[in-house]
Amino acid sequence: MRNFAIPAFVIAVCAAVLSAQPTMAADRAIAPGGTLRAVYLASNPAQAVQDRASGAIRGVSADLARELARRIGMEVEIKPVADPKAVINAVSGDEADIGFVAFEPSRAGTVEFSQTYMLVRQSFLVLEESGIRAIADIDRAGQKIAGTRNDSITLFMKRKFCHAALLEIDNNPAEIRRLLAAKEIDAFGANRQRLTNLMKDAPGLRLLPDSLFGVPQTIIVPKGRAEVLSTVNRFIDDVRASGFLQRSIESSGVIGLEAAPAGSWQPSVPD
Repeated sequence: MRNFAIPAFVIAVCAAVLSAQPTMAADRAIAPGGTLRAVYLASNPAQAVQDRASGAIRGVSADLARELARRIGMEVEIKPVADPKAVINAVSGDEADIGFVAFEPSRAGTVEFSQTYMLVRQSFLVLEESGIRAIADIDRAGQKIAGTRNDSITLFMKRKFCHAALLEIDNNPAEIRRLLAAKEIDAFGANRQRLTNLMKDAPGLRLLPDSLFGVPQTIIVPKGRAEVLSTVNRFIDDVRASGFLQRSIESSGVIGLEAAPAGSWQPSVPD
């Protein structure tokens, strides 16, 4: 019987394929049902927006979900939900595999948060004639500042503001404009894109030039899924390093977004 030597390049290819199989299996564990199910916050244009006519969803969160699904060889299902609690409940309740939501200390407990992939700048709308000219003028005695219920900036203000009175209100654009125009509130806080949207068809409002802080955007996975969290964190590292994340941010056209720097492993908000 003749002995045939196996070419070295064949051995190398086989070894590469075999070594990749465990990684692929671990990556695909993120969506055990065979379709990557992703949810995001419908009211936050910084994450994604849905076209009312076609139903098409576009934005950074949608781009990341599609790219992650492509890399693990799966179809993707992207669904908007009402609020941050709904995002968290969908993932913790096995109705979704991943969720896009801002990290906030009060939201920890039932899901695992990835490293921060993006920061969303938060600021305030005021009346044009308001004496509030910058963020430094916001937290002052005698002023009423509003934010929508359970929004990241509202939760932040509840912890950090000491002087201004804080009102938590419903996410109703017409009512927010009315409250400002009637001087029932002195300022309304949200991300810069939402505030820009609120200014449309509402003359007499002004967006402050600076920002309070950048809300850390993360991808959440079910609690106790360390291997899945590792997959997501490696994915974020790669899309940041490759430029995919920055290109997605730029193509979204959303105001006030920036890629989080490498090494943003521990989600946090300013003290």
